Amino acid sequence: MKTLNTTKKITLATLKSFAKRNADNLLVKMESGFDGMTDMVEYDKNASFNPTVINKEKANYYRTGIQGIYTVGSSRDYFTLYEDEKLIGIEVYNCCGTSILAVKK
Repeated sequence: MKTLNTTKKITLATLKSFAKRNADNLLVKMESGFDGMTDMVEYDKNASFNPTVINKEKANYYRTGIQGIYTVGSSRDYFTLYEDEKLIGIEVYNCCGTSILAVKK
């Protein structure tokens, strides 16, 4: 994952490339998500990393097709490097919530 560590700016294209390169090993953690019942973003205290897949049929430019990753476009998505002792990946933050797409080191 040296490529991800040395990337100056993480973008939607970086996220898609990372997902495509690691399609068989992807993990996703949905830390928060939009809840229509309360009309706000709710945080999940019990969030954990789970395997995810890419559904190419549901993908377009902003809709990545990665289950658990939601993007909104128009420069309203924020991408940052995520790294801990076991995983490395990309954190996605926007008005829909916060999710982390990662792989094992």
